[in-house]
Amino acid sequence: MSTSQPLRRALLSVSDKSGLVEFAKALADEGVELISTGGTARAIREAGVDVKDVSDVTGFPEMMDGRVKTLHPKIHGGLLGLRDEASHAQAMSEHDIAPIDLVVVNLYPFEATVARGAGQAETIENIDIGGPAMIRSAAKNHGYVTVIVDPVDYDAVVAAVKQGGTDLAFRQRCAAKAYARTAAYDAAISSWFRDEGLAGDDGIFPEQLSVSATKAQVLRYGENPHQQAAFYKTAATRPGIATAKQVQGKELSYNNLNDTDAAYELVAELDRDKPAIAIIKHANPCGVAVGDTLAQAYQSAYECDSVSAFGGIIAANQKLDKATAEAITSIFTEVVIAPDADEDALAVFAAKKNLRLLLTGGLPDVNEGGMTIKSVAGGYLLQSRDNGRISINDLKVVTKRAPTDAEMRDLLFAFQVGKHVKSNTIVYAKNLATVGVGAGQMSRLDSARIAARKAEDAAEALGLSKPRTQGCVVASDAFFPFADGLLAAAAAGATAVIQPGGSMRDDEVIAAADDKGLAMVLTGMRHFRH
Repeated sequence: MSTSQPLRRALLSVSDKSGLVEFAKALADEGVELISTGGTARAIREAGVDVKDVSDVTGFPEMMDGRVKTLHPKIHGGLLGLRDEASHAQAMSEHDIAPIDLVVVNLYPFEATVARGAGQAETIENIDIGGPAMIRSAAKNHGYVTVIVDPVDYDAVVAAVKQGGTDLAFRQRCAAKAYARTAAYDAAISSWFRDEGLAGDDGIFPEQLSVSATKAQVLRYGENPHQQAAFYKTAATRPGIATAKQVQGKELSYNNLNDTDAAYELVAELDRDKPAIAIIKHANPCGVAVGDTLAQAYQSAYECDSVSAFGGIIAANQKLDKATAEAITSIFTEVVIAPDADEDALAVFAAKKNLRLLLTGGLPDVNEGGMTIKSVAGGYLLQSRDNGRISINDLKVVTKRAPTDAEMRDLLFAFQVGKHVKSNTIVYAKNLATVGVGAGQMSRLDSARIAARKAEDAAEALGLSKPRTQGCVVASDAFFPFADGLLAAAAAGATAVIQPGGSMRDDEVIAAADDKGLAMVLTGMRHFRH
């Protein structure tokens, strides 16, 4: 086997015909014989380039609506034969099998078919069989055969042909890319069977976990400059960072993407009929609010922790307007994400060239199912998305005093926000705005104290005589294991509490709430977030 392999005969069969005609012409101009199928052959022939139909090679017509056309020894023998192996060469000669040096295949658009919501019958017809078979045959025999699965590689092939052939290193890279493509393709098909409920009891947690995603962007670095990173997109159409259009600003970083996703998922949790803003720093909210206008909501969210808001990520649940854009750009902001923005808002943002503005066209459905995945040493953790939600009818009043209507409104809001705060979580809220957030502590008591201290700092920054936790409500993402966290919240000024309940000391916690005159409701649902 020589390192360089000339390309004398090529088989082209592509669904994505981007650059096909120019590529075919370039190959033909270099004396490469072209073989093709169906629509690919038609496109090449209509461009005035000579091409031989696969059926002329195999002696069999395409049949069964095109399901059977390349699955033939004269195709796969030409791909798999070892050119320097005497027995292979003899078999090829005896059965009139000519070698194929180049295979160019991209597969039926299965992922795109699923993404546009096609029915089962159409989706199944877009499961490619012959394409993956040819790709795998050619990739296995990469010592002799070049396999191309992406139009982006056409120019490199043409350049190699002009230099006399492809070298082994190039063919190895192409083979690796080809197997990655067929693996992702099969993973997408497997996922579709699960999502359609066609996998039976193995559907939710399959014996073999397959993940399919396409590289969208190589990032400058990961969480830290010494780490490498890239952003991959799946076929999912859930509105968010993967579907958003970046209108302006610098390239998004790993941390930008992570934090922006957290911000948008949080703001989608809130009542989308009312303007809402979430300000995120390091994946945790430092301010969240609902207002009569987006600008008002932004101001209320900002006042929760104006120090942390500097350099933060901002998510809005409605179209951005000029007043909101002016408020946001009054301080340094890394990223803004929203469903849309009007022309006046776009003009305001345009003056801040480095600010990244993402528009998604819609909000994600917080009730949507799906799975989340996290890597651990030697494996992955897979779980269903936390789409659990509670309403006023789910709440159980356990104290002598029931919450007022205003308190109940704020309790539900605070618990929604708490779902998106790293555990242990404490959220103080008043008038549909956070006034203190305690996140990611080993002790719930510490979270309560930190959130209260944040409120004190905010009061000082705003020139208030007392922190806004006075007369607020408090939400906890999980139960209070002891009464101390609840007592810290009471000391901060909370008058009503929402928490899941379920502690061995619930009676003690309820008694402490009664002693302080607090109203308390239990949700029966916790929201740990790690």
